[in-house]
Amino acid sequence: MARRTVVHHVGRSGDVPGGMTQVVNAYLDWPFERCDVEVVESRGDPGDHVAGARGLVRALAAVRRLAAAPGPHVMVVHLSERGSFLREGAVLRYARRRGLPVVAHLHGADFAAFATAHPRLVRGVLRAADRVVTLSHETTRIVERFVDPARVHLVPNAVPSGVPVPKRRTVVFGGAVGYRKGVDVLQRAWRIAGPPPGWQLLVAGPVQDPAVVDATTPQTRFVGPLDHDDLLALLDAAAVAVLPSRDEGLPMFVLEAMARDACVVATDVGGIGPVLDGGCGVVVPPGDVGALAAALQRLTTDDAERDAIVQRARERFTTTYAAPAVYPRVEDLWLSAREGAHA
Repeated sequence: MARRTVVHHVGRSGDVPGGMTQVVNAYLDWPFERCDVEVVESRGDPGDHVAGARGLVRALAAVRRLAAAPGPHVMVVHLSERGSFLREGAVLRYARRRGLPVVAHLHGADFAAFATAHPRLVRGVLRAADRVVTLSHETTRIVERFVDPARVHLVPNAVPSGVPVPKRRTVVFGGAVGYRKGVDVLQRAWRIAGPPPGWQLLVAGPVQDPAVVDATTPQTRFVGPLDHDDLLALLDAAAVAVLPSRDEGLPMFVLEAMARDACVVATDVGGIGPVLDGGCGVVVPPGDVGALAAALQRLTTDDAERDAIVQRARERFTTTYAAPAVYPRVEDLWLSAREGAHA
């Protein structure tokens, strides 16, 4: 009987912050039909350089063992930018040298700027991959400058469908509380919107930039960092989800909100626009306080508009971003890396 392919994800799993980790967690939980999924831990917390160095050593050792073990095996290496691209990129190239099929899975909000600043590094890593997974049209166009477009595949992140509960008058933000995520813009917009009585803004996540936090923002509660399940519980009951980021890739927060019938308002950065176009959410320019305030004002006062957006978003999520729609494509992509198309 032929062995099932084992797909090894290089990155991190567990109940820790970060959309990239949640992608890996979701893969671990899904019952793929033709492969098994495991994790090769390669990193610690962001900014912990000692843990990062140790993770790199462990990951390289794991690749060496897998190259000598009975197969078949496929390596899926999750890459962001900066230190992640250096560390996981080294694992990817080492796996390629050891003869393992390799898929590069790109994440990160700043990949465009990173690729412009470090083209030789990006080219060297991506050309070692049999397949490259991107999350947005912007990233796809950049990657196709470095590798054969036939090896580049735009595949959205996916999440399991949620189980929405009766909605409360809450607007939920989830992510690192700081400038990049636009929390300063959010607080100013919330003041201008003048939400009706009974509405509350819940800001969930670790405070990255204390200077942007305004504790006097009305009808607002900073709930601090949450376990992922606790954040999902907030989204289950949220009427509105907001993500006013200045940079993004394809944030899991937006998809998780759609899966839970929370009406999404977010900025037109990274891969967010195509997810929410066609009336599946409200998209505003990054940094535009007035536009965000107007959107929040409408969504907290017009139940009919909010319900219509949620209905359209539910249909799009089910057909395009739900796990049953996406994961068979992902599995095909992983297994195709074994075909040896990389020259």
